[in-house]
This record gives sequence, C-alpha cells and structure tokens, in this order.
Amino acid sequence: MVSIPVAYPPCTGLATEPGVTSMTFFRYFPTKDALTIDDPYDPIIATIVSAQPAELSPLQRVCTAFSIALAQLDAGEDEATRRRLRIAAAHPGLRAKTWESTQATQLAIVDALVSTGVQRLEAEVTTGACLGASTAALLHDGGVGTKSLGCQLRAALAYLAPVPEESSDAD
Repeated sequence: MVSIPVAYPPCTGLATEPGVTSMTFFRYFPTKDALTIDDPYDPIIATIVSAQPAELSPLQRVCTAFSIALAQLDAGEDEATRRRLRIAAAHPGLRAKTWESTQATQLAIVDALVSTGVQRLEAEVTTGACLGASTAALLHDGGVGTKSLGCQLRAALAYLAPVPEESSDAD
C-alpha cells in the first residue's frame, strides 16, 4: 500500500479540539495514525460474512454481518469509538485516513465472500457499498450523535439491503 503523507495537526490539537485531553488521546491511540488505522472488527466481520447462509445475496450477507458485529458493541466501546470519531471528523487529513483505513476491512470481507463462491468483482462492489455507507454514517455527525453507533450504522446499511430483525440489537 502506498502511504501519502498527510499534514497532521499536533497531538495536543487533535485532543483538545473535540474536547479530550492529550492524556486521553494517548490512552486510546499510541500514535496519531492509530486513531483511524486500528480496526479490531475486520476479522470479526469477515468471519460473520463467511457464516451467513448462501441463499442470502452477497449484499445481504455483508449487511447482516455488520449488524451482528455491531450488536456485540457495549456502551463503553460505543463511547470510545465516538471519541475516536470526534477526533477524526475534526481534521480533514484524519477523515481521509479513516476512509483509507477501510481497505483492510474491505480485503477481509471480499476474501470471505470469494471463499464462499462469490465472484471477486461482485464481492468488491458489494463490500465497497457497505463500507461506504458505514463510514459515511460514522462520520456524518462527527461522533456527537444521540443514537448508538449500531443504530446509526444499521440505518445506513438499510438503504442498501434489509437486515433480518434477529441480527440486530434493540436500540
């Protein structure tokens, strides 16, 4: 992957603009890049995609997998993710890195779909649509919304494909 240098503001600026201290910033992110690059959900979502019934379309499989993964978020993780989003959304360079960081997630999900017999192009288009909707929803309100992130993401994914009720949590 080619890395394009992005002019980052200083860590103190990253931390104070969204209303967190530098200490809080470094508790969650050992480096500035870790703010948007680290995504613990890649392998979880890919595993869930692989487990979805073959009779579902690839789009339904990915949307359902996102919904199931989101149901596993607890309130503490939701708030930690919101803090990350507030910091990333406040700076154009970090917003761009957020979009760029979805490549690892996309590759994991595409590989999971392809392993179940989906053609690579269909897997890439499907996954790209879901990740685009998800990232847009996460950055939509700069991490300050009142709905849970799971609820926001499910609403965005519902524009693409209906998700079975049993795969989502109650918000």
